[in-house]
Amino acid sequence: MNRFEGFGNTEAKIKYLDADFQILSPGHYVTCAMTGKHIPLDELRYWSVARQEPYADASASLEADKRAGALPIQQRN
Repeated sequence: MNRFEGFGNTEAKIKYLDADFQILSPGHYVTCAMTGKHIPLDELRYWSVARQEPYADASASLEADKRAGALPIQQRN
């Protein structure tokens, strides 16, 4: 049995850390903050520690940073 079996189709609660995450409440997936797509925990690669949000892919992460004004080029204005 792997660590994801037995939790059915429930959303996990995660604390996002630098280069890692901590599972606070077991589940099968998290929901992308930008797209609403379900991300299986074994496929979770992108998140924001500051905003505590998961992202489905690099483009969703970039869009979230743009919306938050978190890109260095946006702060020079």
